Amino acid sequence: MQVLIIEDDAVMAAHVADLLAGRGAVCETVADGRAGLARAAAHPFDLIVTDRMLPGLEGLDVVERLRALEVETPVLVLSALGQATDRVEGLERGADDYLAKPFADDELLARVGALLRRARKEPHPEVLVIGSIEIRVKARTVHRAGRHVALSPKEFELLRCLAEHAGQFVPRSLLLERVWNLRFDPQTNVVDVHVSRLRGKIDEGFEAPAILTARGEGYQLVADPT
Repeated sequence: MQVLIIEDDAVMAAHVADLLAGRGAVCETVADGRAGLARAAAHPFDLIVTDRMLPGLEGLDVVERLRALEVETPVLVLSALGQATDRVEGLERGADDYLAKPFADDELLARVGALLRRARKEPHPEVLVIGSIEIRVKARTVHRAGRHVALSPKEFELLRCLAEHAGQFVPRSLLLERVWNLRFDPQTNVVDVHVSRLRGKIDEGFEAPAILTARGEGYQLVADPT
């Protein structure tokens, strides 16, 4: 995986590069928008991560010009401009995803993984098995230790998203995006309420909880609850 990082903050650029290198990426960093545009147009990267406020050329201008050149490389924008209007603008101008600074490292890695899966158009498995939990995606059925668990559509999508990231804490923001199609936090407890209901159904009759919570990090579906 080859990644271009366009970021004029050397500390931030190094941090992102280190995170992605830990997942096997080869990262190249440039600190100027115009230089980033030229490099992205000349080389087939698998992913571009760019800041918005850059010297030379603003990050969203870089994205727009790449799209005008028919460069379809997935672009993740990282920016301190994190209001809903800023995110909407970024997506409307050609970015594939938008993450506000400061961000959680796990969320950055989860979003990068999702972008790369969409770009590769990898087929989703028809059956997800996490410990004693079996999820049949097409049939939209769930069993735990052979017992059928009746879930609402939102509860099913919530469990499916957690299962696709099993063993990792999934941030609330990613759950809002995947399950409710919200790219901003509406400042409600909708995620927490649905997780509570899902837990009540998944854990009924079992001593060990299947879903763990970490304050400030999100929720995790564990493969072997203990």
